[in-house]
Amino acid sequence: MTYAIEMQAITKRFGTLAANKDVTFSVRRGEIHALVGENGAGKTTLMNVLFGLHQPDEGVLAINGRTVKMDSPRTAIALGLGMVHQHFKLVPSLTVAENIFLGMEMTRNGLIDRKAQSAKVAELSSAFGLHVDPERRVMDLSVGIEQRVEILKVLVRGAEIIILDEPTAVLTPQESRDLFRILRSFTEKGMTVVFISHHLTEVMEVSDTVTVLRDGQVVGTKPTRELTEDELVRMMVGRDVSFARRERQPANGGTVLNLSEVCARDDRGLPTLRDVSVEVRAGEIVGVVGVDGNGQTELAEVISGLRPVSYGTISLAGTALENADPLTIRKSGLSHVPGNRLARGVDASASIASNILMGRHQTAPWVRRGIVRWSYVREQAGKLIRQFEIRASSERALVKTLSGGNMQKVVLAREFSQNMPFLLIDQPTRGVDIGAMEGIHDEIMRQRNSGAAILLISVQLDEILKLADRILVMFGGRIVGEVDPESTTEDEIGFLMAGRASSEAKVAS
Repeated sequence: MTYAIEMQAITKRFGTLAANKDVTFSVRRGEIHALVGENGAGKTTLMNVLFGLHQPDEGVLAINGRTVKMDSPRTAIALGLGMVHQHFKLVPSLTVAENIFLGMEMTRNGLIDRKAQSAKVAELSSAFGLHVDPERRVMDLSVGIEQRVEILKVLVRGAEIIILDEPTAVLTPQESRDLFRILRSFTEKGMTVVFISHHLTEVMEVSDTVTVLRDGQVVGTKPTRELTEDELVRMMVGRDVSFARRERQPANGGTVLNLSEVCARDDRGLPTLRDVSVEVRAGEIVGVVGVDGNGQTELAEVISGLRPVSYGTISLAGTALENADPLTIRKSGLSHVPGNRLARGVDASASIASNILMGRHQTAPWVRRGIVRWSYVREQAGKLIRQFEIRASSERALVKTLSGGNMQKVVLAREFSQNMPFLLIDQPTRGVDIGAMEGIHDEIMRQRNSGAAILLISVQLDEILKLADRILVMFGGRIVGEVDPESTTEDEIGFLMAGRASSEAKVAS
């Protein structure tokens, strides 16, 4: 059997932490091999070793049967490896061809031969079914086409083994299926693909073989056809996890949050929210979904007072709050889980107890006569650590010592424990392990069933479908459709996410 990749007994340590422990990972030539595992399982470290970004402390690496020392990405590229990162590395003002050949420009008579570059891109685009216009500027492309440009960048450098890190994170369902078709065409040409993803449904759909990592070690490698999604989760987490749509009673409470024809501008002064109207009732979860960058972040910012409203009204529990300051809005009944926990969710240099105190530092019983009751704060923080299963030595542990998923749990513990009538939840499970997601989803449903009004923003369509009572789809700063999660399809939502109404979609007026 011919292997494109053979990693034998790879161990990689960072100080006393072994990120990879005696890992053996072999990928056959001409297959799509999925590498999955929870956050911190060692996937990224292993791929960085493969691509020459890290040097292993122990183990042997072979490419196409030849033992190699992968001492740098330059060596990896020379050996036919290419890596497409989750966050694209494109220059918006340059054309597709200029981005693809950046740093290795084709020249003629000492000048860049743009015509030859465009012709080469057109040739590769046609050969691999990528369908990209080499003369268009990247700033004018959709996210799905940008990803094709990133793939062409590695193809033009001669890659025959392609590593894709979370390739569908910013794609619509239709764009994801287009990507899978392209990947399958690669393997038909004898190329090899390593596919890293948290979306297990996609792993089951596109891959030939799956390797699962847990705690830096290989749990198992199996043909995908011999696995179910539940078995795959059990291999990753070590127990059964339920991600079925949560049962719920119908929501019939009064309106808690009301946005009417809200408009706002971005940091450059350009329109970013356009006539957005949203209503959220008590005991209801309204989901907001869209390709990242279509106004979801700005929507959260205007509701929480972090971005000014240029037109329209916002009311919370009957109080007009457009352009109110964040403290006033919080006192009016808002709990906010921000999308970027490090920038706005935690003080990483402070303890867990201090972070739990935030927003309560002027309120009894947390404070008495202007003095913080630290014994009470630490007692309550300890209870929340246990309730939310935060992995930390104690409530005195600094947040910066926690993993990303446990940092997120600190934010959730603080905000969910305030018993506010309205919860603004932005990306609740970003960076959180699959096992922890189940608990977070249960807590969101508990908040809903206790009467809270919830606006849930997530880039994970499956998360929205499982939790929301109604789904609003955003495109270009507008609400372009509302769908019922009980009857909608991913295709219907995907069309709306791409700015196209399907025949089934209820397009918002």
